[in-house]
Amino acid sequence: MVLERKPRRWAYGSALALFASVLSGCGSGDGGPNTLTYYIADAAQEDVATRCSAESGGAYTFNIQRLPNTAAGGREQLLRRLAAEDRSMDIVSVDPPFMAEFANAGFLRPFTAQERQEFSTGVLEGPLVQSTFRDTLWSAPLYGNTQLLWYRKSVLQKAGVDPSAGPVTWDQLIQGATQAGVTVAAQGRRNESLMVWVNALVSSAGGSILQPGSENVPANQVKGGLNTEAGAAASRIMHDLAVSPAAPAGFSTAGEEDSRAAFQAADGGFMVNWPYVWAAFDAAIEEGSLPANFKDDVGWAAYPRVDAGTESAAPSGGLGLSISAFSGRQDLAVEAIRCLASAQSQIEFMKTAGNPAALASVFDDPGIREMFPMADQIREGLDAATPRPVSPYYGDVTGSIQTAFHPPDSLSPQTTPKDSNDLLEDVLSNKRLI
Repeated sequence: MVLERKPRRWAYGSALALFASVLSGCGSGDGGPNTLTYYIADAAQEDVATRCSAESGGAYTFNIQRLPNTAAGGREQLLRRLAAEDRSMDIVSVDPPFMAEFANAGFLRPFTAQERQEFSTGVLEGPLVQSTFRDTLWSAPLYGNTQLLWYRKSVLQKAGVDPSAGPVTWDQLIQGATQAGVTVAAQGRRNESLMVWVNALVSSAGGSILQPGSENVPANQVKGGLNTEAGAAASRIMHDLAVSPAAPAGFSTAGEEDSRAAFQAADGGFMVNWPYVWAAFDAAIEEGSLPANFKDDVGWAAYPRVDAGTESAAPSGGLGLSISAFSGRQDLAVEAIRCLASAQSQIEFMKTAGNPAALASVFDDPGIREMFPMADQIREGLDAATPRPVSPYYGDVTGSIQTAFHPPDSLSPQTTPKDSNDLLEDVLSNKRLI
């Protein structure tokens, strides 16, 4: 489903028209002129909102609404309400890949030039790029995210690979893990985490899922970048891992938490995952499912390379705070975001939720450095991270990629690049459905 901007109003299929008619009455009971309805994606956001409201001295309060836990679920709920021009919505937490889609459809209020400077100052490159579309800031970066390579120190000698000594490739990890009888955990499930992996591999091989300029042309003119050597390299690596002894059980249905479970198992060896896992190890230790000294055996390094001589392009994730174009409290929402996305709030959020801040300065905070000894690696990864395509058609882009690259054990460097590219372009041209 592609959302395209029209001269006066957005145009959608019959399904969205139905959503709009059902929801057109939304907006009553929103709490009064100083109450901002705030759609959050993480419980820790509510704690920060409570503090910000108290510090405002009554200037604003929040009506907190929780989004679904999955990226696709959050997109769907926001899309339905924004499509209905729900005037009760004020601040929305937007998963960065969907920002351009919402902005292109006229759902979001653009930040002014002055606000852009304010909310961009000190922000790391990865979070900033994915908050900007057509040279306009549409989201104030709340936190960024990037993946690291995590490893068990105790398996390195037998695996014959040591990420702490320098960059390693995916091929080295698969071969080394197979040799050592341990696993390499990655996200093979058909959801957004698979798109994250594909994008990182293609980008690390020097390619891109969409050809440059795709954000400025109609959907049926978008050209994919997968029928390339980079697309072949991504297909080969995913296939090689999926069919190797290094693939954890249930690899094709594994998400981030499944990967963490595989890494924590007796035969866990390596894993690519977000930094939240560091705090998750603590929680597992506290509940007794991991030994107290488990983290002593855990190391971390930069995201694996595709080619030994080319730096990797680590995944980029995070969350941005956007303002609904239909909100009647837009100026008040900007004021609230100044607190919600401040350095203090990002420190609190990182300590509580374990998600990395978007501001570079946060990583120098003594408390953050104590909690996250890999703070420098996270900051470096965020600054060099490669976002998923910033495209107004992202919903169809990710759906096509998830379809074409799943299951990983079915991929072929000879056929997958062209097949996936054809599917992507056909879906965007309304020639095929996914």
